[in-house]
Formats: sequence, C-alpha cells, structure tokens
Amino acid sequence: MATRNAYLAYKRDTSRIIYWVVQTSNAIIKNLAVAADNAGGDGDGDDDGVPKEPNLSGAVTVAGLVTLAKLISKHVDNAPPAILGLFQSVIDARTAAHSAFRQFAARNPDPEILRSNASHKRFIDALVVAFEALGGKAALDSETGAGDTVPASTESKDDLDQLLLANLNSFAALNLQGPIEPEPESDDDTAPPMRRKQAKPGKGKKGKRAKKPKKTAVAAEPEPEVEDVPLESYRIIQDKEGIVTDYLMAVYDLVRHMMKLRGKMQEIWREVAYDGLNTAVAGAVSHIAVGMVQRTAAAMFIDFPGHDSFQTVMDTITRGDVDKCQGMFTMNLFQLPKHGAGEDAHKIVERDVDVKEQFFIHAYRDLLDFVLDFQKTRSGKPTKRMLADIKDWDPNFNLARATNDERIRWRRAYTINWLYDLTNVYSCVVVQRNNVKKEGHVLENVDWSPKGPWSMHRVLFGLQDFASFVTTLAMQKPGTDVRKRILPHHVFQLQCIVDSLAVSRGWSVSPLRGHIVVPPARGFRPRREVDLFMDRNSERMFQGYAQGAFVLEQILEKDSKETRGPSAYDQLIEITKLMRLDFQDWLGESKYKYGLNTIPPSRFSNTDSNGLWEYSPFLCGVGLAEALQLAYKLGMWLWDKLPDITYMVHLHNMLHQRGFIKQPVGLYASLEEFFPKCFYEGGKIPTSDFADALARHGKYVNQAMRLRHRETKLVANDAGSTIHELIGVDLNAVFTVKSDLILYHQANWNPDRIPDADIPLASLLQGLRLSQTKRVVDPATGKLTFEETDLVRRMREQKGKDASPDFLNEMAHRFETKSPLPGQPRGVPGLPGGGVGADWQIPESVRQQILQQFPGYELKTGLPVRGQQAPHTIAGHEIGDDILLDMYKMDLQRDVCGVAPRSSLNYAWVTARIKTTLMQIEAALKKGRYSLYREAYESGAPELGSLVQKRFALVHYACISTDDEALRAIAAVFENPRAGFMNHIYWDDLVGEMELPATTARREQENIMTPEPDGCLVM
Repeated sequence: MATRNAYLAYKRDTSRIIYWVVQTSNAIIKNLAVAADNAGGDGDGDDDGVPKEPNLSGAVTVAGLVTLAKLISKHVDNAPPAILGLFQSVIDARTAAHSAFRQFAARNPDPEILRSNASHKRFIDALVVAFEALGGKAALDSETGAGDTVPASTESKDDLDQLLLANLNSFAALNLQGPIEPEPESDDDTAPPMRRKQAKPGKGKKGKRAKKPKKTAVAAEPEPEVEDVPLESYRIIQDKEGIVTDYLMAVYDLVRHMMKLRGKMQEIWREVAYDGLNTAVAGAVSHIAVGMVQRTAAAMFIDFPGHDSFQTVMDTITRGDVDKCQGMFTMNLFQLPKHGAGEDAHKIVERDVDVKEQFFIHAYRDLLDFVLDFQKTRSGKPTKRMLADIKDWDPNFNLARATNDERIRWRRAYTINWLYDLTNVYSCVVVQRNNVKKEGHVLENVDWSPKGPWSMHRVLFGLQDFASFVTTLAMQKPGTDVRKRILPHHVFQLQCIVDSLAVSRGWSVSPLRGHIVVPPARGFRPRREVDLFMDRNSERMFQGYAQGAFVLEQILEKDSKETRGPSAYDQLIEITKLMRLDFQDWLGESKYKYGLNTIPPSRFSNTDSNGLWEYSPFLCGVGLAEALQLAYKLGMWLWDKLPDITYMVHLHNMLHQRGFIKQPVGLYASLEEFFPKCFYEGGKIPTSDFADALARHGKYVNQAMRLRHRETKLVANDAGSTIHELIGVDLNAVFTVKSDLILYHQANWNPDRIPDADIPLASLLQGLRLSQTKRVVDPATGKLTFEETDLVRRMREQKGKDASPDFLNEMAHRFETKSPLPGQPRGVPGLPGGGVGADWQIPESVRQQILQQFPGYELKTGLPVRGQQAPHTIAGHEIGDDILLDMYKMDLQRDVCGVAPRSSLNYAWVTARIKTTLMQIEAALKKGRYSLYREAYESGAPELGSLVQKRFALVHYACISTDDEALRAIAAVFENPRAGFMNHIYWDDLVGEMELPATTARREQENIMTPEPDGCLVM
C-alpha cells in the first residue's frame, strides 16, 4: 500500500511532477530540434534559457523547473488535471510546513531556521510560478469543477505510465513549426489528439541558410526517454537550506506519525487490560505498528544518510534544547461541522504539547541511560548512582494520587529495571559459559542476533529482535557512544512496552490533554497483579499445550514400539518434547523466576522475581503470539508426518455420509472446514466412492512428499537450524496452510508483503488488497475488470458459477476512498492526526467501532464515482495507519480467538485425541473379531508390514465394507464421547463474527481523554 505519511506523499508527488515535466520538456526539445532542422535553422531555438539538449538525469534546479514549465506552457494549453493536482498538493504541503516553521522561528529566532524559511519561501514562490505557467488553479477548477480535487496519486509504476506516458506519447505527432509531411507508410492513427498552440508568424525566419534534409517528428517511445532512472530519482536539486527544510519536514512528520500510532497502541493495550482483548492479538498488532515506524523512517531518511538516528531527530525537532522548546508546539482541537451544514471547521481548544512526553524523549533518555550504566561494569548490576534512582520500585504505587513528576520517575525506574532483567535473561547463556566454564567470550564481540550462534538456546519468546538490539548496545565497552545506533523505531517500541504497563494502571497520555490517570474507582477492574499483569492467556496456552504434548509423546512412544527397526516416530517424539520444555522454561515465566545463581537476581525480586513477564503485558502479548505460531507449525508438521490424522477424517466423513453418524462430530467437521485441500483432493468433500477418494489423496501425498524431501533434507543439514526452522510450514508436503499470525510474521509484520496467494478469504485484508488491484479492460465486454491476480482467481473460484459479474466490484467498492474537498479537515474526530476521509466506505464493523467511540459523528455511506480511476484508487494518505491497525487487529482476532481460530486450536491435544480415538476403534474391532480388522491386522500380507500400512488398510476396508455392524461399532467410538471443537482450544470462549469486546471501561476513559468527541486533532 502507498505510504500514508505526509512527507513521503509530498516527496512522491514531487518526483511525479518532475517526471512529467522532464519527459514532456524533453519531447518538446527534441521536436524543436527537428523543426529547426527542417526549417534550415541552427537548432538554437527562440526561447531564452531553454535547454538545447534533453535532460538525462531526471534532476532539475528550482529555476530550471520554472524554465521548463514556461517552455511547456508555450506548446501545450494546459497540463493534465492530475499533474495540476499534484502541483497543488505539493504547494499546499510546503506552504503548511512554511507556516509552521515561521511560527516556530517567531518563538525561537534561530539563524539557521530563518535562513531555511527564506529558502523555503523562494521554493514555494517558484512552485507557484511553474504551477501558474501550466494553467494554475483556474485550469484545475475548469477541468474538475470549482473546489473539487483530482486523485493526485497512483499506486504503481504501471498506473503512473497510464496516467503520464499517454500524455507524453501524444508528442509523436506534435508539429511545432508548421505542417510536417507524414511518412507514406505510416497508418498509425491511434495516438491521442493533443491541443497545441499555433506557431506564431515569423518564427524560424531570421535568415536564409543552406537547406538541410527534412526530418519528421520524433516517433513515440514506448518507454520514458530518460533511461534507467527510477521514478524516485526525479527530483529538484536544492541548496543547503533547501535540504535542511526537507529534513525538518521529514522529522516533524515522522514524530507526528509516531504520536498517532502511540495513541492507537495505548487504546489497544487498554482493551487488553479492561475489555479482555487477547494479548496475542495486541502483541501482533504491536509488531505491525513498530514495523510501520521502521519502514516510514527508512523511506524518509534514504535522502539524508547519516541523519537517521533518534538523537539527530530529537536535536533537530527541539533545536538541541528540549527545555527551551517547550511551549513552541501546540495541539488544536477543531469542531467538525455536520455534513451538509455548509460551515467550516473552527478551533475550540488549543493546548501546548508536552514535548518530552509526546516526542518520546523520556523513553529515549531512559534507554540511553540504561545502556551507558550497564556498560560501566557489564556485570548485570546497576551502578550505585543508578541504583539510587531505581531501587525500591513499587508496583502498587498509587498513580492517581501522584504528581506528574512522581509518575515519570516511577515509570523511569520501572523502565530501567525491566531493561536490566531483559538483558540479563537474554545474555544468560553466554554469561554463564564465561562464569562457570570460563570460556572467555568477549562480550562486545558476541553476535547477539536472533540468527546468531546462540540462537539455538532460546530464552525468550516474541521479543528477540529488541532484546538482541538492547543487549548488543549494553555489552559494548564502557563509554561506547551508541547514540547513532538507536533509531526511531527502537524508541517507539520501548515506548509501547512501557505504555502497555502504564495503561493497564489507568495512566494514558494524550497530545491534547497530557497525562490522564483514571483511578480504579471509575469502574475498572481491581488492580490485582495476578489478574491484570500476569498473562493468563500465556498460562492457559502453556498448560493446554503441555498436557496435550505429554499425552501425545506417550502415544507416539507406543506406536514406536510397534514399529520394526529404526522408528520414524523418534524425531516426532523428540521435537514435541523439546517444544514442550521450551514453553515450560521460557513462556510466561523464565528460569530467572527461580534464580540463576550465575547471573544477578531479578531487579523485581522484592515484589515478584518473574517481573520481566508479570510487569510487561507487551512481552506477554508478543511472547504468546510467537508461541501460538510455533505450536501451529508443530501441529502442521506432525500432521504432515502422521497420515493417521487424514485417515480418521476420511473415516468420519464416510460414516457421516452413509448415515452411521447422524450429526458430524464437531472437531472433525471443523478440521474439514479449516483444511479442506489438505484432506481431500481439490478441497471437495466426497459424498461417495470413499475408498477411491482416500487412494487419490494418498497418491497426491506421496508425490508431494517426494518433491519436498530434498528441500527438507537441505534444511536439516544446516548446522545453524533451530527446531523452529525445521518445522516450517513451507517445508511441508500437504499441510501448508498458514495461520494469519504466521503470514504476518513471515512478511516481517508488513501486511503489504503478504502474497495474494496467501491472503485469507473473507478477511478485511482481502477487501483492502482487492481495492488496490489493477483494473484492465476486458477485451470481450469492453468493461473494466480486475487483473487476474492470485487473489482474484481464488475469489472467483470460491464464489463459483453463481457469482454475479460485478461481485468483485461490489466488494472492492466498500474499501474505496474519496479525497476531501479543499479546506475540509481530514480525519476521524478525536483521533490525533486524523485517519479516514469523511466519505470513506468503511466496513460496517469498523464503522460501528468508530461510532461507538465517537457517538454522534455522521459517516457517509456513498461513494461518488468520478471517471474510471476513482473506483479502484486508494489514496494511501486517506486511510490512516490507526484505521489500518484496527483492520489488522480484527483479522488477527479472527485467527486467534474468533470465527476462524486456526491459531487457537491445541494441535498437540487434537493429535493425541484423534490417535486415541483410532486406537479405541482398533480395540473395539479387535474385541468384536470383525473381519475388516482381521484383514488389515492379521492377514500377514507383505504389503501390510508397517503400522501405517495396516491403518490405511483398515480405513480402506471400512470405506468399502458392507458390514453395518462393524461400521456402527466404529461410529459408536466417534460419538462416545463426541469430540467438540471448543474442547480443543486454549481459551474459554471465542469472539463472534466481527464482535467487539465489551467497551464500557474503554469508552469511559475515552470520554475523559477527548471531551469534545466531534472534533479533529491537528498539531
């Protein structure tokens, strides 16, 4: 998806303007040269300052942009509306930034800022001159209607080519110097007509010269004239002040972006603490939010190498003096008019921004102070000076009665204590090797990365990347300057970690209202550590998995004893046991809780030696999210190795279809629904010929296993592989379905990187991706339709023959946006920085959530369609990242504890249950001396030598059996007791279809935070 960051949108729009200007002016320059040659001229042209050669670099100066715009204006009546819209957008962005910088300079007359502002003003003036030369606002209004806007951005290079190159190709027939004889053989009349100004009398007649051979106009090029120059390289060359201005725009926008995402994450962690949102969902969304900040910063700072550290960002935005900067930033709340009222938004509240709090300076300083203190001794113990600040941290401190400074000191003590525990736990393996075995590892040279040599010794779930980063800094030599290595997303992640605890105690931070503490008396649940802070979900997950895994290990050992020779079950038993022990030692609590004598004790030992987990909802959430992924991967890996599971699903289906089981058993019916293609050919459940269906599936499995054997062997031979890499779903032959958690994790928590082929159908991500899919003209109907991507193909297959021709259009229409009118504030009222345009066609579930949080706000449900681009264009900056996080949260909730809970199924317990049922069937048939049992187990046939072969034969014979008594005996085992799906999940209950959790507490707190619900926050 295109960026939703204002600076990156400005940067992208500027590149596209320069792209069009350079390509158009190049075409004019080349045609001028041809015309001059035909007229016998010297090719010098008549326009002062006009370049004689095309631009081959894609870069222009500010003055050069004006010159080229004036050149274009002499030969083209008006620029395309889309280009004028881009111009207007860039001018508006620069003007808004200039206005803010002038106010900043008025309060802080810094010479550098003053020089930058002067340069900024000259740049805006030049843009305006170029804009007006190309037609300006008058031309834009005449094309689109006064006050309307044009979709100013496209989402891909292909779309850009369609929008811009069509205009460039029209220069193929452009004649700037009078009629040019067409070549006789040319019959191409497909070039679009182009308006041009008539050549003025007298042009090209300054003197007689020797005639040159007449040339025709330059033929249209299918590709841009500037070869090998990517779109991002089309830019305006600026002086030092101009670069400083761009950097200022970037850092201010980045901080705004981080502030908005922080507010959304506080809201999500409040839902965990007070509304029962599953911590794994919050943990996964936290990863996505951190990734958003990381990608945004990386995209911004690619133009400013060496200036990407948070220290540089902080120094820039505060001009190096945080205290002096206080009072120079304000947050305004605007009242939004009702739709159709014909009124403008007006400001109703203005507040100074708490710079240290809102610009993440507290979190940054706490992190830096911890690293520098740890480096001094690298013993894992705070220095005496630091200990004086952080000792005796009280988890029961009454935040409601504390002053703001006391709360900040309390939070700082918690942050540094928690970072000490994190680093000590993460580094414990290496430190113990040094302390006990005297191995002498040089701490500053150790590769602490999650993929490093110590990765096989798992001591933490969900937070390895952050723990690796912090540990790497802390283990450097004393006094090592690490400031350049701390990036904005690191600080943002630490802030989210700390906020997850603070909001669970009722302490929230609002840009408009500052620090807000809601005491328990306002209706929140009691602050019991074991209830609020100990992650009960992690405990449930571990207990459920451990019980199932322990039983499964015993069943596999029994099967192993019945297998002759080296047993294939040995590896299954070993990995199942190792996973269980990993969860036991490090999920939800760690060995640190019971004391590791070779490293310092927990900094929270006075209150809870498991404080690393107990006092970090964030760690509980991300840890549980990873544990669910690993348990799922193990389940898929086991089922790929154990054909018994597939046999039993086929056997249950046959009994149900033939009426021996009246109502399908819930567990087996659910497995068929979740993994249809894993159990049946083409995913179609057979209703007859059950033995043939089983045989066809077995043949498919054998072929798939042979194809995957080489890949699995290569991974197994990799000395650096961990257990968790050995059981990757991608290495399976048949059970390759991925949970949503795995999809997001494999995409590095960037939903845009999830392949179309993997996107879950019936998800919000599906609808969002569909709305971004390129439209093409159907040659049969002449209508716009969707490009045949993997997602579109899958949706058509799922819908089947009954699908209406426009069902894809109808689905995409729900997610489309419309740009607001000029001057109309963007954003959902009450959310800092806005989020969604007023005319956005939101999914009903998201719409209800917005209305629930902001009662009385009117949301339009219609989407005016303008032209052919509007229906399939998403203006990326119109959909705020906060709204996207809500969408991702709902999809993840659906996977973790909702209507399609693949991640919540206890696969170890399900496997144990199904294999137990199979053994009970074997026992019942053996006791009854039924013939199908004797044929499978006692015939002595050579092809029935292994246990797996015997069980296949048993199911095969049952599928063709006419012995109703034997089949009734099998059905009785399935139904006594019936294995329900809900008996095999980790949680007590599931969330219904798009159901929102109880929100009384959250709405109460939101009302306190935002007293004017019908408003839009703007910094």
